[in-house]
Amino acid sequence: MNLVNVTDLRQRLPDYLKQVQQGEEIIITLHGKSIARIVPNFPDNKRELALKRLEALRGKMLVGDILSPLNEEWTGDANHL
Repeated sequence: MNLVNVTDLRQRLPDYLKQVQQGEEIIITLHGKSIARIVPNFPDNKRELALKRLEALRGKMLVGDILSPLNEEWTGDANHL
């Protein structure tokens, strides 16, 4: 999150917009007080993004019981294979 005064924003707007595209949030100040903010406009919410990442991993990973002892065979998904 960057604090930027109005004058600096006017002078370097393209630079600040690139930062916003990369996920940064810009707080605009006037006389030391925040008056507005510029945030990235991501069409998907966090839940949808997480689901997309999980879907991309589907079929690439093996799921196992990480809490059982190493010498014990895991059979939790035996009926799904």
